[in-house]
Amino acid sequence: MSTSAEGRRGFLGSRAEGLALLVFTGCSWGLTWPQSKFLLSLLPPFSMRATCGVAGCAIAFLLAALRREPLVPPRGQWGRLLVFSMLNYGLFILLTAKALSWMSASQTVVLTYTLPIWASIFAWPMLGERPTPLRVLAIVLGLTGVTLLVNLGAPSAGPHELAGAALALAAAMLFGVGTVIAKRKPLGMPPITAVAWQALFGSMPVTLAAFTEAPRYDHMTPLGWAAVAYIAILPMTVSYLAWFRALRLVPASTAATTVLLSPLIGVAGSALLLGETLGPRQVLGLVLTLTGVGLAARR
Repeated sequence: MSTSAEGRRGFLGSRAEGLALLVFTGCSWGLTWPQSKFLLSLLPPFSMRATCGVAGCAIAFLLAALRREPLVPPRGQWGRLLVFSMLNYGLFILLTAKALSWMSASQTVVLTYTLPIWASIFAWPMLGERPTPLRVLAIVLGLTGVTLLVNLGAPSAGPHELAGAALALAAAMLFGVGTVIAKRKPLGMPPITAVAWQALFGSMPVTLAAFTEAPRYDHMTPLGWAAVAYIAILPMTVSYLAWFRALRLVPASTAATTVLLSPLIGVAGSALLLGETLGPRQVLGLVLTLTGVGLAARR
């Protein structure tokens, strides 16, 4: 018993815990994309994101209340809370919602998770995290795999596909900045309350955008509501708790590179659940991405 307890104490707060949380987060976020693409067959893009966001916000506040965390942020945290909310939730959700409506789930998740390159670039001047040769190799392998996961052999992309790609890349850059800021100076408030307020503020832009649409909630199926529940509970609440916890335990560049698991899971999930193409090039891309993730997890 003592050995087991000592093992748990040794794991908690360690780099190993941080990496385990990142693996969980990457897999959870990756499975969001095929489910979100499926929900787009039932709801317009902003309404879909707003529905998941509002549900996730409610769940996070409920969890914070059950844990008896203070629900009102400290006075000096409001400004940074708003910045975090827009970078990690609001703008990211708004941009990727529209990108997903113009591209396949596979392409959107792949382009969005170029975020490691941006996080590593920003982490150098902002955090002094000079990239090591091993980390550079991890990023190169991971992003090479990501590039292969995009269907480069397809005919020339139309204006919607190009616009969607630009939105997905913009979302990746903003999340990369948010990752570095969160690593440099985390919010000084209880974790679940912090996620709840970020979900609340972050859901506001996409909720306002949803008023321009005409969703038909009577067209929602039980499977659709199950997808909403999954996105609200895991990716939008539990996974963000794991993400911010992990940022306290590992370098920002390692965290950003390790979540390259998300496009791997997203592409594989899209192939299995939505029937999107997964040919030899995509399989090679998955292998390279996973190799990059493995190298990123090393010291």
